[in-house]
Amino acid sequence: MPERVVEVVPEEGLHARPASLFVETANEYDAEVSVGPEGAADDDLVSASSMLAVTGLGVAGGEKLRIVAEGGDAEAALDALEALLSTPEDEL
Repeated sequence: MPERVVEVVPEEGLHARPASLFVETANEYDAEVSVGPEGAADDDLVSASSMLAVTGLGVAGGEKLRIVAEGGDAEAALDALEALLSTPEDEL
């Protein structure tokens, strides 16, 4: 299963607007995407398609996230989510 560890660039982390974009992006692909803190076990990851689950992680800027994807578009989904998390909020 492909995965990435990505540093969250937006200073405010995954609050409402960036989290909403993250969830929308994850839902655009034919892949099951899960996310959690760097080093999180598979059982501790949450669905990237759930706004409540993503905002519930309480991710701040500068923290690293583990993103795991499974499905036909797994690599494309990871590429898009990595690009989103690596972009300053004022450029989103």
